[in-house]
Amino acid sequence: MSLGLLALIAVVVAVAGFVQAAIGVGFALIVAPVMALVAPTFLPGGLLLLMLPLNAFVAWRERRAVDWFGTGWITAGRTAGTFAGYWILVAVSSALLNLLVGAATLLAAVASLLAPKFAPSRPAFLAAGLVTGVTETATGIGGPPLALVYQHHSAAQLRANVALCFLIGEVFSLLLLAASGRLAWWQAGASLLLLPALVLGIACSRFAHALLDRQRLRLFVLGFAIVSGLVLIVHR
Repeated sequence: MSLGLLALIAVVVAVAGFVQAAIGVGFALIVAPVMALVAPTFLPGGLLLLMLPLNAFVAWRERRAVDWFGTGWITAGRTAGTFAGYWILVAVSSALLNLLVGAATLLAAVASLLAPKFAPSRPAFLAAGLVTGVTETATGIGGPPLALVYQHHSAAQLRANVALCFLIGEVFSLLLLAASGRLAWWQAGASLLLLPALVLGIACSRFAHALLDRQRLRLFVLGFAIVSGLVLIVHR
């Protein structure tokens, strides 16, 4: 990897770290398409490794807003989804996977725009965890389902619960990838090289995360889900 390419990826990682630390979602959506274009072998393992310190920091910062009930059921669903995601990673072409996930994400976002305000139930948490486990293990992108299920909560609650669910789930995904030989040492090395850029983005986020109100966050979340779906459909 050339120094110029590494610098470009570092800028992308810094911006993505700022976005996710500020609003709770967006890191994989920003980083994954760039990596898929310039360093596809970095995915999904390298992306998941980068997200570990990011989500650990956000979960700790917002720990008072954690919803343990929701996190528990999301984790249960995500555990099952992790194995399904690995099977898809092996058996299904990336083009078909992107198309299916993108279409499902768009449908979920449109349904959320049309649906009245709701309080997530146990089945909703389980479903969000299941879909997240599948998509994040297979592609590195798992934010939309979690963001949608917490869209009517406060900004702190969304950030806390998405980060904690990601953190727990990423450990499962990385263990499965490592056990199956799909996690390479060079991916860990590349992640370490990009860590200073990630820290810079996180540090800058402290000036923005306290300024977001619930309605603006919900609109961003829905926009994020729509853009995510379109990116996955187009990038085949």
